Amino acid sequence: MRMTDRLTTERLLLRRWRDSDRLPFQRMNADPRVMEFMPGPLTPEASDTLIDRIERHFESYGFGLFAAELLEGKTFLGYIGLSIPTFDAPFMPAVEIGWRLSAQYWGRGLATEGARAVARYAFEILSFSSLVSFTVPANLRSRRVMEKLGMIHDPQADFDHPRLPQGHPLRRHVLYRLNR
Repeated sequence: MRMTDRLTTERLLLRRWRDSDRLPFQRMNADPRVMEFMPGPLTPEASDTLIDRIERHFESYGFGLFAAELLEGKTFLGYIGLSIPTFDAPFMPAVEIGWRLSAQYWGRGLATEGARAVARYAFEILSFSSLVSFTVPANLRSRRVMEKLGMIHDPQADFDHPRLPQGHPLRRHVLYRLNR
């Protein structure tokens, strides 16, 4: 298994995190549009804690959620990468492919472009046999990215997210899977 600290696509650099990413990541995680399908916006402290957790994941597993920046202008736009979910669910153990981009970069195919590179890396370099992705049923933008990647929705595998309380409007999740 050959690890990497960076991937490049036609328009993106996916790389390890820098201190200079903290402020734009805080702004992004405070945006209600970006966090619409999450339990809520993150405080600056919670956003920084997330970066720290992502970096620990890289240290522990050799892969993680890459900071994503536009090659042109070197602008930070969010993250795209891999993680191991830290909750118990029927589909576990699994590796998740995920993304979160600032709203101003939506609709340009950047999440799909970056996720394709990450999926290729996961299968060709890390030798994973499958990836999962999940979200709430109403998150059509993310579901479209999953479908563009060739991921298949298995309604039998949809689940209630164990970190959200019974009755929470975001508890139900759809599960998509992509096999090598």
